Amino acid sequence: MEDRLRLRKYVLVWLLIVLHSCYFASCGNAADRAVDPKNSRVWGPGVEMPDRATLPARYFFIEPRDADNQKINESQKYDIHIIGQSRFGSCRYRLNQIDRHDGSSIVRYRLAESCSDVTIHVRHNEAHLTGSPFAIPGTLYSEQCYCPQGSVEEWLETVGCPAGDPQIDMDLIPFRAINFSSLRTRMIQQYDKPGSISHCNYVILRNQVHRRCYGQHTGFSKFMDTILLSLARKFTLPDMEMFVNLGDWPLVKKGGPSRTTGPYPIFSWCGSDDTFDIVMPTYDITESTLENMGRVMLDMLSVQRRGLPWADKHAKAFWRGRDARRERLELVALSRRYPELLNASLTNFFFFRDEESEFGPRVAHISMHEFFDYRYQVNVDGTVAAYRLPYLLAGSSVVLKQDSFYYEHFYRKLVPMRHYIPFEADLSNLVQQIEWARENDEKAREIRDNANAFINANLLPLDIYCYHALLFKEYAKYIVSPIQVQPGMEKIEQPEEAYHCPCERTTLPRDEL
Repeated sequence: MEDRLRLRKYVLVWLLIVLHSCYFASCGNAADRAVDPKNSRVWGPGVEMPDRATLPARYFFIEPRDADNQKINESQKYDIHIIGQSRFGSCRYRLNQIDRHDGSSIVRYRLAESCSDVTIHVRHNEAHLTGSPFAIPGTLYSEQCYCPQGSVEEWLETVGCPAGDPQIDMDLIPFRAINFSSLRTRMIQQYDKPGSISHCNYVILRNQVHRRCYGQHTGFSKFMDTILLSLARKFTLPDMEMFVNLGDWPLVKKGGPSRTTGPYPIFSWCGSDDTFDIVMPTYDITESTLENMGRVMLDMLSVQRRGLPWADKHAKAFWRGRDARRERLELVALSRRYPELLNASLTNFFFFRDEESEFGPRVAHISMHEFFDYRYQVNVDGTVAAYRLPYLLAGSSVVLKQDSFYYEHFYRKLVPMRHYIPFEADLSNLVQQIEWARENDEKAREIRDNANAFINANLLPLDIYCYHALLFKEYAKYIVSPIQVQPGMEKIEQPEEAYHCPCERTTLPRDEL
């Protein structure tokens, strides 16, 4: 009995020692570890160069670290203030913090007007994090300000854009001497199919945007107008002429007339293996860039918001969408055969209305944030490439992507089994790939993390601006015909507030605009 009491006393003392050590050494759960302000990182264009990277919503990142310089995976709350002066007094802005699933945070802010003498204060528990307060030289212009600062080449270098891109290089190979004096009339005639094709002929001259559109459905020209005007507010666009396809399907087929006349230089939002179209970022990701913290509810920053922890997610694949392709109906059929592996339903019927009784009933739309309650996200083409892929890659689940001959501007840099799990175009091995992901949980999470890193290196708002700027710079080099505003073109005006800004450096004087 006495030995037993002695043993119990020994165990209690030992436990007290361990608990005491853990308390001071911060062992165990990351929530017990204190944030070290000196080791924690704050970086990104919103604090490093907000005066040069004039974005609709500027953004930066915070990564909390402890005294041992180890990353803390638990969300933290920060006290962030922007202090500066505007023509209305103190700098006015909206700001929000997006907590990501890995413990880091995105902070974004949108200015109500231009501000000067700006400092950005980033604190945790009243202590400034490394680099804070960030003193910003010069003026932070509102994105609506017409204050072009130098040439496109100067802007690309100033904000640190890549020097090149493999998709741009590939797209421009067929177009080394573009003569619109001989091409323009033929291109307009070739695509004069008002009921099925809509396109616009643009001319950018002395940083002004002009266009004439053809076809019945030209409403999507607003997306092209908006990005061109936004770029022109930041730097002087090269003089150029271009044709922009406003539809989903790429237009310039390989073979046929292209063999003898050469392909026509047409810009599209989606490319394919059997076409020559020059691919731009989709209108969807471009609008989410331009309307960040504006009217869009989903963008490449907000989609990274922390959701369910991996362990709490449903261990099955998920898909929702409309009936834009036969494989989407087959996906629903697979879901019914393997409900323990896949949850797939259609939200609308348009192309296959006569099959709704078999593949319905349709289900309600849900927020994409709710998609990530499932560990595995299925990406299947729609009429062309599914424009949701960037958002899926940015989320907290791993993506299974259908093999496809359609592509967006960034696909060439994606690597199967590094950034996503591939499956056959006919879905024949989709179930097998879902089972692989379930059996290889650690590898699946690694692929998810690689995809997140890819997004943050290639598809955030500044990256979308960089791609457009680089593409237009390279494309303009190959135009050999005179750049002239064509008969029937209308000028697309900058918003009126663009000219009520205290520009310190403007490429063109106001009376020349």
